[in-house]
Amino acid sequence: MEHESALKCVTEMANLAESYVSAWGTETQVSDASLYQLLAALGYDVRNEQSLLASAKKKHKKSVMPPVTVIRDGESLDIALHLGVSARESEFSWQVDTEQGDRFEGQLLSHIVSDMRSDGGALVFRLPLELPWGYHQLTLQRKRRKTPYVMTLIIAPNRCYVQPELDQNSKLWGPSIQLYTLRSQHNWGIGDFGDLKELICELASRGAGFVGLNPVHSLFPSNPEAASPYSPSSRRWLNLLYIDVCAVPEFALNIDAQQLVGSSDFQRRLQEARDTHWVDYTKVASLKFSVLPLLFEDFKSRHLNKRTPRGANFLTFVEQGGESLRQQAAFDALHRKLSGEQENVWGWPVFPDEYRRYENVATQAFIEQNPYDIAFFMYLQWVADGQINEAQNLAKEKGMVLGLYRDLAVGVSDAGCETWSDDSRLVKEASIGAPPDVLGPLGQNWGLPPFDPHALQQSGYNDYVALVRANMKHCGALRIDHVMGILRLWLIPKGKNASEGAYLYYPVNDLLAILALESHRAQCTVIGEDLGTVPAEIVSLLRDAGILSYKVFFFETSFEDGGYISPAHYSPQSMATLCTHDMPTMRGFWHCDDLKMGHELGLYPDEDQLKPLFDERLRQKQGVLNSVRWHGFLTDGVGEDAQFVPMDGYLSRSLQLHVASGQSALFSVQLEDWLEMDKPVNIPGTVDEYPNWRRKLSMNIEAVFSLPEIGQLMRDLTRVRQAASR
Repeated sequence: MEHESALKCVTEMANLAESYVSAWGTETQVSDASLYQLLAALGYDVRNEQSLLASAKKKHKKSVMPPVTVIRDGESLDIALHLGVSARESEFSWQVDTEQGDRFEGQLLSHIVSDMRSDGGALVFRLPLELPWGYHQLTLQRKRRKTPYVMTLIIAPNRCYVQPELDQNSKLWGPSIQLYTLRSQHNWGIGDFGDLKELICELASRGAGFVGLNPVHSLFPSNPEAASPYSPSSRRWLNLLYIDVCAVPEFALNIDAQQLVGSSDFQRRLQEARDTHWVDYTKVASLKFSVLPLLFEDFKSRHLNKRTPRGANFLTFVEQGGESLRQQAAFDALHRKLSGEQENVWGWPVFPDEYRRYENVATQAFIEQNPYDIAFFMYLQWVADGQINEAQNLAKEKGMVLGLYRDLAVGVSDAGCETWSDDSRLVKEASIGAPPDVLGPLGQNWGLPPFDPHALQQSGYNDYVALVRANMKHCGALRIDHVMGILRLWLIPKGKNASEGAYLYYPVNDLLAILALESHRAQCTVIGEDLGTVPAEIVSLLRDAGILSYKVFFFETSFEDGGYISPAHYSPQSMATLCTHDMPTMRGFWHCDDLKMGHELGLYPDEDQLKPLFDERLRQKQGVLNSVRWHGFLTDGVGEDAQFVPMDGYLSRSLQLHVASGQSALFSVQLEDWLEMDKPVNIPGTVDEYPNWRRKLSMNIEAVFSLPEIGQLMRDLTRVRQAASR
């Protein structure tokens, strides 16, 4: 009993759930073994009950003031103090220094609203102020005490920012793209920021209001085959392979770089990289990193050494990037050095021991001894930042309401920069995933270490603020992958199966308030990817916070009869789409290519398991045809029996216009579906079985927009969305 109560007590303190409701609706208990392992991962001493309770008492000991308090519009500025009963209120004074530079002062005694100290509670006082949104500092002074108590006081709006046009019921459409899949006559075998600008020009003139991007987070320049945009090295910085090398100003002035690129051997390799149907990341990295050092050398001699305005802009970027940029550049430079010395250095876990932590003496010595290499990777981040900024500025100039919308991955790789340089913000001995469900009976383990919620609070949420701020740069909207993670994440002990996890809960109200504050500062709409198992309590929280829900047509069915919900009934506070990067294309879905491929890859080894899936797919297709026909969007000549109707241009167009006619604020299309492609970009549950994150579009951007049927579809989408606005 003592063992159970100790474990139960500390589990509650750590905000770990002892049970959860499974996808089948049953209450499922988490094993004691899993709870102990997760508590150990979270920094508790689990050797025995006494050490567990002692470590929890130390970890959760309340200071006089909490490290951070978040207050939303309309709420009183109440501050809870944990003082002893003997402490005299008259000994305390307070001072608020606002982010805007103002200072307010007062005496504690004048503003007490409740005192529950005699019952073990807090003394609460109310600041007699109306503070602006922002990050302020509250200082509490006590007579005869030299060190004051200090707290971050965050004042935030209740709801996220929404563009005025969306507030006025404008209905926008645009493509959601995987940037690396773009083909062009210009790129170097991978879609880049130059292609993005070309895409913006083509789309803006035809009525699109946005272009959605896959996560463009930094990956691994020295391990380019680690290509998943959802398993980044860091979520704070950018993927250097997206740099349009020829658009870097130094390229136009550097004869050596131009001669290298113009050489017959380079042009042959360049054409090979462009012609492949799958992105050859190793070849792309080799091409780009044979030229980029020449551009940095040119920049250093022309601008840094001569202190030109361009050089000064770079130094400002470095100063603003601070320690985070230094860490990213150091990781990439060190990774490059070590990869040049031996093969298969895939991440820091296989670095030599002395380099496995950022703060190690050897690592710091490497940084001090290699300033040129560090500056080179800082320069590349600056170039990438400038190019995505140019793309967003171009989109706004061309009249796009949102311009770019970016995508924030749910976590980071356990082999990259953020885990290498982390100082306990991340839970390294656990990873994020999903419990077993109907589509994944074994559950999912994504191999991504999560934030430690306790450490986040203790730091005043600094890392979360920096993460959100970095990803709201240069865009009009931010899609948050697995937005339920703001409330809870499925945590799996390292080395265990996905089914052996438990839910870890986060301070959701604080995180949503900060998200709202940053969205207003960046004038950035927030979209929450809320697919899969969605806990009931998060639905109203996201809605009240002004976050757009994510509606995938094929998943939006009625509980009563299983029929498809009319897009006219979608919430205006939503984004609708037909397919996502984790789904088959429309053609692949309709022709059951995902089921056939899954069977070939061993995802459905049991024939008895597969037949009901084919039967269910036919039922879904028939339901789609019935719904689209009933709403009047099915093109004449498309048959009524789903067994005999192929997914062709006519049916694809009908489906897109049907969903576009609905009430969702945003409607997203996939360029793959315009081109009637069948292969997906990603098959969840596979690593080596399928070349995920590599499949390109079937034709160049230039060719896509010269097709008359594509031009007509874009005009029709614009017309239907305008009608929905009215």
